[in-house]
Amino acid sequence: MSESNYTGTSFFLMGLPGLEAVHTWLSIPLCAMYVTSLAGNSLILWIVSSEPSLHQPMYYFLSMLAVTDLGLSASTLPTMFTIYVLGLREVAVDVCLAQLFFIHTFSIMESSVLLTMAFDRVVAITNPLRYSTILTSSWIASLAMAIMVRSISLHIPAPIMLKKLPYCHNRLLSHSYCLHPDVMKLACADTHINSAYGLFVVLSTLGVDAVLIVLSYVLILHTVLSIASKVERLKALNTCVSHICAVLLFYTPMIGLSMIHRFGRWASPCSHVLLSYLHFLTPPVLNPVVYTIKTKQIRLRMLRFFQSSGAGIRNTKDY
Repeated sequence: MSESNYTGTSFFLMGLPGLEAVHTWLSIPLCAMYVTSLAGNSLILWIVSSEPSLHQPMYYFLSMLAVTDLGLSASTLPTMFTIYVLGLREVAVDVCLAQLFFIHTFSIMESSVLLTMAFDRVVAITNPLRYSTILTSSWIASLAMAIMVRSISLHIPAPIMLKKLPYCHNRLLSHSYCLHPDVMKLACADTHINSAYGLFVVLSTLGVDAVLIVLSYVLILHTVLSIASKVERLKALNTCVSHICAVLLFYTPMIGLSMIHRFGRWASPCSHVLLSYLHFLTPPVLNPVVYTIKTKQIRLRMLRFFQSSGAGIRNTKDY
């Protein structure tokens, strides 16, 4: 669809530039990623809720991570589906603003949950005897409420401020879903206030969270290195591997995407889109896999689930 057909009440989204002819084929792995994300995170939630032995702070935080991953997947799915499956790139302005609100909100929620999980590891390793008395159910519920309030309240101004801006004739966005900086750059007005607001939100959330996570691991390493037994040191560090992987999955593509936006004018549009996919699509897919592989209790419960499912299928066939 050409730019001359823009109605003034919609934006156009971008698939993978240069690969428009194979978007239908690309929809197969993308749909597989979404199905894996929805199934994996839903299974994590079901296992934690149904297994009394997993009603512990670490697994409550894992459930919170699964909820944010489901929210992030659900936020990006509508436009990804219309682009790659239906071949439609146009999105109404109001729908676009709603999508960017949910994407950024769940992204901040994920960062906040990763920070609370780092705090969980700090308490478990530095003060194990008081672990259950510090991380009580009421305290965890308060943390969850604080994460929700922080993420939602900080992003309520975004769609309101963007709604008030006039937009130019060129309404082609550079991603497959609506993002605040991407929509803002299409405005035909001064956006310094919007830009300052966006920078404040990023620094006060993702920036602060990343620094506190690093400081948490500095404290963890200091404690672990003071342990005399090498076996105990490795055992303590092994409990952090899943969380470290989740942090790297979330922050590494985000940092790369930010660097390309600011310094990579030479980079192709395709690299922007691929990095955004890595940032928004891969953590919801891989987080359940990482925690299943590295967490013995989750792994054993999943094995029992699949074994009982397989036995049920065999019994049905025999019948």
